[in-house]
This record gives sequence, C-alpha cells and structure tokens, in this order.
Amino acid sequence: MFDEMGAYLSLFGAAFLAATILPAQSELLLVYLLRSQEHNWGLLLTVAIIGNVLGSVVNWLLGRWIEHFRQRRWFPVSDAALGRAERWYARWGKWSLLWSWAPFIGDALTVVAGMLRVPFPTFIALVTIAKAGRYGIIAITVAGILSR
Repeated sequence: MFDEMGAYLSLFGAAFLAATILPAQSELLLVYLLRSQEHNWGLLLTVAIIGNVLGSVVNWLLGRWIEHFRQRRWFPVSDAALGRAERWYARWGKWSLLWSWAPFIGDALTVVAGMLRVPFPTFIALVTIAKAGRYGIIAITVAGILSR
C-alpha cells in the first residue's frame, strides 16, 4: 500500500497530528506498518516518536503564546480551570508530563505545560520518554503477536 518513503511520511504526519489538539490516530497506522514487516521497525518507531514529540512541541508553543491573552474575555480557559491546572502542576509537577502519551489528557497537559512555562529541555525530555514508552509498548505487543 505504501512505498518506503510514503510509509514513513504518512506515519510522521499521523503521529504529529495525533499529538496536537487536532483529532488523529497514529497507533493504528504504526501497527499496520509493523505487521506488514516491509519496513525497518527501528526507523518506524523513530519517525513516530519524533513526529509525536514535535506535535507536542506545537502544543507547548500554543500554551506559551495563548498565555499572553489570559486576561481577555474570549480566553478559552477560565481562571478557575487554569487555577486547577496550576494546583495540579504544583502537586505533581513536571512529572505529570509522563502522562503526555495518554489520549485527550496528554494534549491538554502539553498545552498547560507551555502556559505554566515548564522549561523546554525538561518538557522535551519527559515528553520523549512518555511517547517512546507508548510506541515501544505497541511494538513489543505487535512483535509478540507476530511471533506466535
């Protein structure tokens, strides 16, 4: 179905979009490509992780940018909701970014991390660990199924 470059570009795009606030699904494409056994598994995982982390960086940047408009009436996050997020970060801190792999909540965490000025190197490290863990578990699961 995919030529070599098309497979990697499609996976990158799906992983990138899946990490932003836009709805997308990268796991199914990754599983499909892994099961086809036509592509390098290490490269597939690397492309998926990089695409997903870069999508999260977009969320972090969005959080940094949108914070400038916090006092505007149209601002999409209420002071109460932002206060809850800030208290949550105060309790769990940067380690909450290890949940950035999770559907729905992960996107919100990465936006809030930008709003709360989580340092970029810390953000990248924790999000990369989380995203690599998720894709690694998917690959291990597919490998187990294929070995039967």
